[in-house]
Amino acid sequence: MTISSIMTTALSGMQTQQNRLTEAAANIAGSGPGAATRTDAEISLANEMLDVMSAETGFKANATVFETGADLWDVLMSIKRD
Repeated sequence: MTISSIMTTALSGMQTQQNRLTEAAANIAGSGPGAATRTDAEISLANEMLDVMSAETGFKANATVFETGADLWDVLMSIKRD
């Protein structure tokens, strides 16, 4: 696996977590773009908040992988120049 593909995978993961956060926020608000097609009885505030926290953790993990890939890329480029 290349550094580029690792960074692409991490970016995809961040986008997925952003989508989860958007859906959870819409469910908490009750409507709007991204709201799940569930009835109010099926939406639990506790579960939605858990989804928000889980999405945050997942986003941070993917962001760390992306930043590490960028750092590795910088190191490789500096070695190549020398």
